[in-house]
Amino acid sequence: MIRHTVVFRLKHKDSSAEEAKFLADAKRILVAIPGVEKFEQLRQVSPKNDYRFGFSMEFADQAAYSRYNDYPEHVAFVRDRWIPEVEAFLEIDYEPLG
Repeated sequence: MIRHTVVFRLKHKDSSAEEAKFLADAKRILVAIPGVEKFEQLRQVSPKNDYRFGFSMEFADQAAYSRYNDYPEHVAFVRDRWIPEVEAFLEIDYEPLG
């Protein structure tokens, strides 16, 4: 199993219509990609960093994660929405120990 996570900060103003549209569109697009399991959108609450949101999702294995990365809708989302609208991010991918 691979757990794909990303924390990020948008270029949009907090609680703006643009922020809401990005989050709604991201969920609609990403959950529809084959292999995505347990998708979550999260609001970051720690004062230890300035990221505002997180996405978390799981994949059955590395092959499923690789297919997701190369899937046309994911590639288009990254190109057309993520790159223009995300100010900063940190991506971490995990696999269980033991």
